[in-house]
Formats: sequence, structure tokens, C-alpha cells
Amino acid sequence: MLNLRSLLVLLSCLALYPSTALAETGPINLTASPIGIIALGLFFLAYLLVMAEEKIQLRKSKPVLIAAGVIWAMIGWRYMQAGLAVESESAFRHTLLEFSELMLFLLVAMTYINALEERRLFDGLRAWLIRSGFSYRTLFWISGILAFGISSFANNMTTAMLMCAVVMKVAEGDKRFINLSCVNIVVASNAGGAFIPFGDITTLMVWQAGIITFNEFFTLFIPAVVNFLLPAVIMSLFVEKRSPSGHSEAVELKRGALRIMCLFLLTIATAVAFHSYFGLPPVLGMMTGLGYLQFFGFFLRKTLPGSLARKKAMAERAGDIERIRSLGQVVPFDVFSRVARAEWDTLLFFYGVVVCVGGLGFIGYLELLSTALYTNWDPTSANVVLGLMSAVVDNIPVMFAVLTMNPEMSHGHWLLITLTAGVGGSLLSIGSAAGVALMGQARGNYTFVGHLKWAPVILLGYAASVMCHLWLNAELFTIFGRL
Repeated sequence: MLNLRSLLVLLSCLALYPSTALAETGPINLTASPIGIIALGLFFLAYLLVMAEEKIQLRKSKPVLIAAGVIWAMIGWRYMQAGLAVESESAFRHTLLEFSELMLFLLVAMTYINALEERRLFDGLRAWLIRSGFSYRTLFWISGILAFGISSFANNMTTAMLMCAVVMKVAEGDKRFINLSCVNIVVASNAGGAFIPFGDITTLMVWQAGIITFNEFFTLFIPAVVNFLLPAVIMSLFVEKRSPSGHSEAVELKRGALRIMCLFLLTIATAVAFHSYFGLPPVLGMMTGLGYLQFFGFFLRKTLPGSLARKKAMAERAGDIERIRSLGQVVPFDVFSRVARAEWDTLLFFYGVVVCVGGLGFIGYLELLSTALYTNWDPTSANVVLGLMSAVVDNIPVMFAVLTMNPEMSHGHWLLITLTAGVGGSLLSIGSAAGVALMGQARGNYTFVGHLKWAPVILLGYAASVMCHLWLNAELFTIFGRL
């Protein structure tokens, strides 16, 4: 398995390989210059701070934002000296456009998820699981399967945290079961987002780049299931055959919860239609979907007084004082408050990483990396190694680097890197946003070492999913070119 040190050695030695021209590489090769070396060092320093986020309590967006600014400032200064300021400005604007489309897409998705959370849809799901009184083994499987399914339309971090909350509520104090379930949830959440374009940032990036059609992503469904099921079956054998003590919790969904869920599905359908039938970026469909939510929010606010009056009258007839008091505390639904609650640290981290990688590509490092991996190695080996690398380096820069390099690969190989970058992060607890989030949420119960114990089992699932894709989708490895 690659670690940061071996990756640094790889990048440092790339100058030994002959280079090929990439459109994103600037006219001045800075890979061997002090500016290039400093930029590379800054990126790795920033990433070390990102990896230590849980330890030092420094939000991950801060170091990459600083690194991005300094890297491009150095590039701008060097190109200004050479009279090529227009080239560096154009390259940065291109990188910024790449980020902007993805950010707006994610922002809409996060807004819908936050709206569903505010309407207590996820609380209702959690309450149902708790009331059902399932055994530990059943809860292990239900939490994993739900994490796999929900992460196909919600981001893996939100999904993992929801399922973790259920497990911790039901199995309070049982550290062994909580750790094992969290490992299963992380694997399931990452696998569930690998077979659908909007299930993960990496799949979204490939889809928006126009490389793979919407329908082709679903060919990764069975490999993704294998990636989840194989480790889950083995880990489930170590779950004790007993049931937790019973809990009771009643949750009332807020008005409009199910209708917002339907609007979310309509928004996703709109994004797919805009891209598939009109040849427009999916982000346009998502922003249109934000308009759906805004109109529905307007409807909820306008009809709130009448709804409260009816509910209050019913509570008064029933003599329910607590119900009357709770109705007096109802806050009108506000779309913009849901936008404000988006994971801005994640979005800014995403910006910093994309801009940093864009700068390193403009300097010339991605050209060298492309040669090292995709010219001197076969695409299958390169994609498998990059997937393993995503266990240490976040899959966002890994996928953005591959897209920027744009190696000549078949659709099967593009789907392979989508799969491996998406699920490779499951090998370590720090390899994905889901794992990092759960280490904070289940502090003391789910740990880096606790996850590491199951890394061989997870690696087995990783290898099986790759082999499954190579076998089931062999015909896609003969299709080349962008669509």
C-alpha cells in the first residue's frame, strides 16, 4: 500500500521519465525549478495538516486554501517575468470553472439533504430502527445496507454519520460492536456512491467531464456490491449473537418532508435530462431544482399559519398541552438557512485541492505523472495503484489529477479509476470523509487502529470488486474516446 512518503518519492523522481504534451501544462516547464519544488512541498505540507485535522483541530480547508494561493502567486510571478501573464490567468480561470460547476452541483445536493434533515426525515428513519429491537447482527446488516443505498443519492459523510448515530444509540457502551459497525458503514457508504454519477464527487467529476454516459455508471453496481458484501460477510461473523436493550423514540416528520424528498428526486432527474437530452452541464439542472425547493419553501411559509391553526385546534380538543407548546415554537422553513448549513468547510477544501492540483498541473508535474503511470505502466495497474493511493490522499485530488492528465483510456478503464478512487479510501479510516467524520462522532469507539485491523478484509473486497469489473464489463475496455 502506498503512503505519503512513497508517493513523494514517486513525484520527486518523475523527471527521470520523458514527458508528453498536455493542454493543461504551461509553456514554461517549472518542475525542476525552485518554484516547482516549493509548490510541491507546500501541497504535501498542506495535506499533512489535512490528515492531522482530527489531532490538531485545524479545519481541513485552511491549509489547502493558503497553499492554493501561494502556488498560483508563484506561478503568476514567474509568468509575469516572462511576459506570459495572459497564459497563467487563462489557466487559473479554466481551473476555477472546473471547480465552480462541481461546487454548485454539490451545494444544491447538500441543501436538499439539509432540508430533509431539518424536516426530520432522517430522524424518523433512525427512530424506526431503534424501535424495531433488532439483534446486533441484524443491526449490523441493516445499517450497512442502508448506508450503501442512501449514499447513492446523499453524500457518504452524511450517510455514514446518520447510520453511526443509529448504531451508537442502540449499542451504547459496546465499543467493540460500534467500531465494527462503523468500519462496515464506512465501506458501505463509499461503495454505494461508486456506481451512480451523483453518488460521489469522483463519479460526478467523471460524468461532468463528458467521458462516461449516465447509464454506463450502473455497470459498476455489481462490483460495488461485491466491494461492500465481501468484507461485510466476514466481519459479520465476529458480531455477537445477542440483542441490545430496548429503546423507544417517537419522531413526527415536519410538514413537507416527503414532498421535499420527491423534489430532490425530480431535481436529479432534471440534471440527468439536461445533460443527456440537451447537451448542457448537469449543474444547470441542479440549479433549476434549487428553484423547485425555493418555490416549495414559499408555499410552506404561506400555508404555515393555517396549518398551525388546524393542528392547534386538534391539540386543544385533545387537551395535549405539550403539543400546543411545541406548535408555538415552530420556525418557518427557510431555503437560505439550509444553504448556509451546507458543508462549507468541505466545499472550500474542495476548492483548495482543485486549485492546488491545477497549479501543479500547469507547472508540469501531472504531465510527468501521466507518463510515469499511463505510459510506462498499463492503465489497469495505474488505476488500481491510484485507487490504493486514495486511502492516504483524498480521492478528490486523485480523480482531478487523472482528469487533468486525461490519459487515452477506454471507457472500461475510466470506470475502473472511478471505482477504485471511490472505494480505495475505505482501506483506512482517514481515507474518506466518511471515516474522518466517524472518528470524531464516535470518538473513543471508532479509531484509526480499530479500522486498520480490518484493512486486509477490506483489501480483499477491493481486489474482488476490481476483478469483478474486469470480468463483467470486459466489452467496455474496447470503447475509447470522449462522448
